[in-house]
Amino acid sequence: FAFAWVVDFPLFVRAEHTGDADEHWVAAHHMFSMPYPEYLETMEQNPAAVRGDIYDLVLNGYEIGSGSVRIHLPDIQERVFKIAGYSEELAKERFGFMLDAFRYGTPPHAGIALGLDRLAMIMAGRESIKDVIAFPKNNLGRSLMDGSPGAVDAAQLAELGIRK
Repeated sequence: FAFAWVVDFPLFVRAEHTGDADEHWVAAHHMFSMPYPEYLETMEQNPAAVRGDIYDLVLNGYEIGSGSVRIHLPDIQERVFKIAGYSEELAKERFGFMLDAFRYGTPPHAGIALGLDRLAMIMAGRESIKDVIAFPKNNLGRSLMDGSPGAVDAAQLAELGIRK
């Protein structure tokens, strides 16, 4: 088994053409990844140069985990939102709960999501993840074993408060 960490990802990338006249920046990983400290002073002037504390764990050429150190300071998070084109109002509407929580002193923290199914695929010597998933879906997202997703009747939707 050949493991490797991939690090120093860009924090921002140019948004792909969306039909807007103005090009803008989007988060390369997600908008909650912490920029490295050396980029904080110039982040707004040169978003393309900013590297984030983002990492992937790779095994035998397959990504089996991905994560980052999360932003835990409200001023940095607000700056990242602004670079990504979020107005102050939109950022507060969508993420106000988090910005408010930061003000209580959220500690530095990090996370990683591991793809245990990919790890099982590699360890089993298989080339397709579908070979090791208990109930794999086809390329249309349907389960051939049980036909899911299936229809849901109006009473079930009303009970769950999804639709009346």
